[in-house]
Amino acid sequence: MVIDLDKNNLNGSLPNEMCHQFRQLQVFSLDYNDYRGIIPRSIENCTSLQYFSLADNFFTGSIPMEIGHLNQLTFLELGNNSLSGPIPSKILNISTLESLIFEQNSLSGMLPSNMGFGLPNLQQLQMNGNKFVGKIPNSISNASNLVTLDLSRNEFSGIIPNSFGHLAFIEYLFIHNNNLTLNDDSLEINFLTSLTSCRYLANLDVSNNRLSKLPKSIGNLSLEHFYANSVGINGYIPLEIGNMSNLIELSLSMNDLNGSIPSTIKRSNLQLLDLDYNGLQGSIVHELCEVSSLSELYLTSNKLSGVLPTCLGNMTSLRKFHIGYNKFTSLIPLSFWNLEDILEVNLSSNALIGNLPPEIKNLRALTLFDLSKNQISSNIPTAISLLRTLETLSLANNKLNGPIPTSLGEMFSLSFLDLSHNLITGVIPKSLESISSLKYINLSYNRLQGEIPDGGPFKSFTAQSFMHNDALCGNPRLQVPLCMKKSKKKKQLIKFVLPIIVVLCILVVACIILWRHKRKKVENPLKSDLSATLGVPRRISYYEVVKATNGFSESNLLGKGGFGSVYQGMLSSGKMVAIKVLDLTLEATSRSFDAECNAMRNLRHRNLVQVISSCSNDDFKSLVMEFMSNGSVEKWLYSENYCLNFLQRLNIMIDMASALEYLHHGSSIPVVHCDLKPSNVLLDEDMVAHVSDFGISKLLDEGQSKTHTQTLATLGYVAPEYGSKGVISVKGDVYSYGIMLMEMFTAKKPTNEMFSEELTLKTWISESMVNSVMEVVDYNLVSQNEKELHEIFALALSCCADSPEARIKMTDVTTSLIKIKTLAMR
Repeated sequence: MVIDLDKNNLNGSLPNEMCHQFRQLQVFSLDYNDYRGIIPRSIENCTSLQYFSLADNFFTGSIPMEIGHLNQLTFLELGNNSLSGPIPSKILNISTLESLIFEQNSLSGMLPSNMGFGLPNLQQLQMNGNKFVGKIPNSISNASNLVTLDLSRNEFSGIIPNSFGHLAFIEYLFIHNNNLTLNDDSLEINFLTSLTSCRYLANLDVSNNRLSKLPKSIGNLSLEHFYANSVGINGYIPLEIGNMSNLIELSLSMNDLNGSIPSTIKRSNLQLLDLDYNGLQGSIVHELCEVSSLSELYLTSNKLSGVLPTCLGNMTSLRKFHIGYNKFTSLIPLSFWNLEDILEVNLSSNALIGNLPPEIKNLRALTLFDLSKNQISSNIPTAISLLRTLETLSLANNKLNGPIPTSLGEMFSLSFLDLSHNLITGVIPKSLESISSLKYINLSYNRLQGEIPDGGPFKSFTAQSFMHNDALCGNPRLQVPLCMKKSKKKKQLIKFVLPIIVVLCILVVACIILWRHKRKKVENPLKSDLSATLGVPRRISYYEVVKATNGFSESNLLGKGGFGSVYQGMLSSGKMVAIKVLDLTLEATSRSFDAECNAMRNLRHRNLVQVISSCSNDDFKSLVMEFMSNGSVEKWLYSENYCLNFLQRLNIMIDMASALEYLHHGSSIPVVHCDLKPSNVLLDEDMVAHVSDFGISKLLDEGQSKTHTQTLATLGYVAPEYGSKGVISVKGDVYSYGIMLMEMFTAKKPTNEMFSEELTLKTWISESMVNSVMEVVDYNLVSQNEKELHEIFALALSCCADSPEARIKMTDVTTSLIKIKTLAMR
């Protein structure tokens, strides 16, 4: 008798006496329905049952031990429900079982030490996605007919059993995302070496456990798919990897591999090679081009350098090519543009030079093209608009000039367009209004002028997309002036009259300058001096500062700090700004003002608060800065009405790390901020973080790695050498950053009353690493991202080493946090 009701819209619960009338039932399957409640214990009365499946429903409670009485059962599947508790031991002794599937539940407990002895016919065991703990028993190999074994995404710990090598028929072995480890390197070699006797093993995934290196014996495995991501592998990739002639996919991302890509790779038949987020060096070897079957190549965030080889154009099977965040310093070979079937190209964050040739149109299937953060120059070719399938286009942070091609409006699949931080001129083409799929655009930091389109997708774009251009106008919500509409007659009139007016204005201005020069000693008018200091043409008077802040009204006050007060203000142009008014009764105020001016003179970065102008004389000093609508990180961490989720906190710390990386290593003179803390990190309307308040910052002259100061930073965030000897260096900022990284995910200030001489924020975190970091995590993040939080706190402790020389560099901090974010989003 058979009952098969799979894939219907049935609901309700199973009757308690379900088997009294169906004693001859052999097949009972209710997969993909909406059944709820518990599995009735009366199931034991279905004594003839051979196939029993309740997968993809909403059953709760425990698995009835009575299933263990069904001694003719060959197939048992209860996956994708909400079952809990341990697996009844009797089920693991049904000798007729061939398939046992419990995946994606909340089952827990330890596996019995004799598991496997009672399952001689078992071919499929899937227990992935549960909460099992303890060791994987060596006896599991006694289920010697296993073809598929999936124990992934649990909480197993201890040593990976070498007995897996006794599974002579195993084809799929998945143990990823556990807490498995090895006592020493020799055991790791034994584990992988033991698998060489598994001649049918084609799929192996050990990712997110703890290994230490790849042994040479890896070349003897007959694998087709091998994944060992984020397992702590270090050292070289063994040359023997080329002996794995059956290998189709190899993924070793987020490890500590170094050395070069082995030349023996040419002997493989790889279709996917993922070596992202390692420390590989050297160049892209020519032998890699000889892997004619390669479809996906991921080399992001390594230390690869040199030129891109011409032979890349021969890799006609290539569909995804990601080599961002390396050190390549060459032209893109012309042959590369012949890869007409490639889908994704990411070359960002290198030092590639040259221009975009018209041959880019050959990449007709392209959906993603990221060339940001390179040294590409010349115009954007109009031929790029022929890439009609392109969805993501980023050319940001290059040296592109000339206009935006009007033909870009024909790229109807485009959803992401970033041309920011270039030298692009002309107007924003109105044709872009016709791209209905466009969800994001960034044209900031260019030399654009004219009217910002206001139709189609432009209705939802914000001022952030257009800021820092020469002369844009449009809707006031974009924080630009209104465009002046001119008739043809007025245009003709202006054509003849304007030169006369310009000459008259020059004469009037010259007279005024001479008149003011004569009265200078008498009136000593307030002047704006930051235009000279920062090279900013915008000038602002004391009168405009007073008007913008409503006479320094309390209602405009945003906050008070050590050197004065900050007000919200509206300039006459309609631009919202923050105005920092310094308290001149303090002796250190002038030094603070000069320090901030000096620090900001040549700094330009998306994660630094931009100083727009200043107003200064002997009696009044103020700085006019970008307005950050979402306030400080401190507000979001400690106010009851605000809350940051895990990814928001991680993004903020990545933004901060990017800013510090620029200050320490990207500007012409290294800048030490000296006062990093949550109140000095501000958030814009898109929750992008901007480091602010350079009042006590220091510039390190050429050749200097450190200097001294008597200026006091904020207690709790100060590096030991700063507090005791006044020694400052970029390593002091790294220490402060580490403290703030801890604070961000614990919501505990380093000056919290719970801390004393014996217990500090740093020691509190360090002690939690031994047990569970979830004990110290902000309660708003409890039960989330435990593995990632452990890595974040480990990174924070690396930043806060007592010795400055032992502290990690900000460049490595940024890379590590991006790795953690990538892991969290998988």
